[in-house]
Amino acid sequence: MSKFLQSRLGTWSGFAAAALVLFGLAPLVLSGFRLGLFAQFICYAIVAVGIGLAWGRGGMLTLGQGVFFGMGAYLMAMHLKMADAEFRGGPGSVPDFMELAGIRELPAYWAPFASPVFTVAAILILPTAVAVLLGLAVFKRRVKGAYFAILSQALAGAFAILLIGQQSLGGFNGLSYFRYFFGFTINDPVNQRMLYFITAAALLGVVAVALQLRRSRYGELLVAVRDAEERVRFLGYDAANVKVVAYAVAALFASIAGALFVPVVGIISPASVGIVPSIMFILGVAIGGRATLVGPVVGALAVAWAQTALSEQFPSAWTYAQGLLFVLVIALLPGGIASIPALAKRLKKTRTASTPAEATA
Repeated sequence: MSKFLQSRLGTWSGFAAAALVLFGLAPLVLSGFRLGLFAQFICYAIVAVGIGLAWGRGGMLTLGQGVFFGMGAYLMAMHLKMADAEFRGGPGSVPDFMELAGIRELPAYWAPFASPVFTVAAILILPTAVAVLLGLAVFKRRVKGAYFAILSQALAGAFAILLIGQQSLGGFNGLSYFRYFFGFTINDPVNQRMLYFITAAALLGVVAVALQLRRSRYGELLVAVRDAEERVRFLGYDAANVKVVAYAVAALFASIAGALFVPVVGIISPASVGIVPSIMFILGVAIGGRATLVGPVVGALAVAWAQTALSEQFPSAWTYAQGLLFVLVIALLPGGIASIPALAKRLKKTRTASTPAEATA
């Protein structure tokens, strides 16, 4: 069997195994609460896939993915609040949190989000367009490395501060108490399971897109820009445009994850989209292995699970354990969790090669 067929067979086998776990095993062994928690972790994994593409393949340390995650989340939350307001008082009604804040007239930019089609289009287009504009502004000026990382992190902090000052978006408390999701009652256990399946399908979808990009000619060009940007420019390619595409795709994935996060968790606030969540996204990718396709997914799921499980028992020590874990992985296992099988295989070959020599001696 050729290497190409082996690669394709391995890919399809991997997707089949992942689908079996996500759609068969998880709903079977997890309770409704745990399944909803797992759906939340999957949202983080969707963000991680985009970071793996931009950082692992493109060398762009995107510390501001909370911005695009938050944009998708707030766009979806606005639609859910509009659906609830229309159910209570008819078209054009003001959401409940606005009534409590003394806002009697619906802001003009809220009105279009009563449409599900407009909302979905906004979730897919608006964050991607913002990422394209930001990418062009940054990469055309050849800003990269630590400067790009700091700039993207500052953007996440500014975005969170901006949201806190917007009372029409819930201010510091954010948006919560959603009742309907595109006509379905969110609190219904059947619909909650449906949300999980939608989230799991989205994860497989973004992984498939990332895999196609990695294997394409564009994926090779992205790696070339990461490793030898000046040489790529000398060959006639615009390295800035190559980076912008990866940055925009990562933003799109983060927006989709944020949009799914809102009905799954039931709340979105500035605390979920600022600097700390953005660092958490990066932490999962680094621990899982940014250079691989599956590593960011595994790392994001592992970090999210550890944060939930350990923070319940050691709320004050978890932050320190998090930092220690990051340092240990970077120092001792730069390739992340995904590199363990390759390291084990290499160690086995080394032992096998040394055994005959020892026997001869």
